Amino acid sequence: MATSLGSNTYNRQNWEDSDFPILCQTCLGENPYIRMSKEKYGKECKICARPFTVFRWCPGVRMRFKKTEVCQTCSKMKNVCQTCLLDLEFGLPIQVRDTGLSVKDEVPRSDVNKEYYTQNMEREIANSDGTRPVGLLGKVPGHSDMLLKLARTSPYYKRNRPHICSFWVKGECKRGEECPYRHEKPTDPDDPLADQNIKDRYYGTNDPVADKLLKRATTMPRLDIPDDKSITTLYIGGLGDDVTDSELRNHFYQFGEIRTITIVQRQQCAFIQFATRPSAETAAEKSFNKLIINGRRLNVKWGRSQAARGKEKDGQTESGIMLEPVPGLPGALPPPPLSDEDTPANYFNLGPSSSPSVMNFQGLPPPPGVAMPPPPGFGPPMYHTMDPMGPPMPPPMAMRPPGQVHYPSQDPQRMGAHASRHGGP
Repeated sequence: MATSLGSNTYNRQNWEDSDFPILCQTCLGENPYIRMSKEKYGKECKICARPFTVFRWCPGVRMRFKKTEVCQTCSKMKNVCQTCLLDLEFGLPIQVRDTGLSVKDEVPRSDVNKEYYTQNMEREIANSDGTRPVGLLGKVPGHSDMLLKLARTSPYYKRNRPHICSFWVKGECKRGEECPYRHEKPTDPDDPLADQNIKDRYYGTNDPVADKLLKRATTMPRLDIPDDKSITTLYIGGLGDDVTDSELRNHFYQFGEIRTITIVQRQQCAFIQFATRPSAETAAEKSFNKLIINGRRLNVKWGRSQAARGKEKDGQTESGIMLEPVPGLPGALPPPPLSDEDTPANYFNLGPSSSPSVMNFQGLPPPPGVAMPPPPGFGPPMYHTMDPMGPPMPPPMAMRPPGQVHYPSQDPQRMGAHASRHGGP
């Protein structure tokens, strides 16, 4: 044991002896069945220098062994993990959490004041129910929007990877795939993330990870309110398969009356329409980039207006750019189909006059020599007598105009097509 324990006259009965560590999900690992070694009074706490029970375990396959670094008293004072010293609720460094909650660190640095402060905090922890943090952190009324935006919603197991093999960096590692360390290029020594200190993280000062996250918070995107006041619909993306209609309603009903909730399971999104515009604006402001349901961070955007969707239907986007036509499709839609109420005269494009017109059902003149079957009561079929070679073969289906429908009654080889050109039998 270290020699500093001999000069520490603090009451030895307060040395920590615990049965299970205080860990975050990332440090504990994804394997629910792990073996953990326990060593009573095995090491000094790196913050208060008191002996505590050290736990050691492997969080998963091809991961490095991890152990507790601080005692449980120091962990409860800051509500952090005993290994990574990140906040247990948000998964963020202490400096970021204290900045978002406007909490000022009050832990003393000198040995005598540190011991006195630790004794008072132990007394407060013993009198509390153990469900809430102690000290100034337990007196914070609510959460910060910045913390909800930066909070990590899922474990980051990449943090448990082995360290880089120093022999491989020098080109001297001979173990190959059996080497338990990573064979990767090390980070740049000038990178600020390469110089991290456990005490700086605990006290929330000069933490390079916290500085990186705070800079990210200042550059995060914002949700602009649309000018169209008729838009009261919010788009919710990234639902997955486990977010239900009732869970969305339970979250959004607090902002105002909900008119409809439509879930598109195929696209894994939903559309929530509020009854009033102020309710939709409040829901968008309180949910953008901080809506978490069932451990999933959902994407919140404003819906589009009817006018914007109408422009897209006409071939234009919201920015006014014409959409390119799809190759192989007709440039214009075919005429609408005829209803059952259409008369034979309308079917053959007959005008108000009594004589029928030699036209097909699309209003186009037939090719020379093609006989048109007459409607009932109009006599023998009529021919276009400009072609002396007789009626030609009908065009194949692939060569017909788009939208044209072929019926057996339109076949020129049927219904008297081989009769004489004078209309006789």
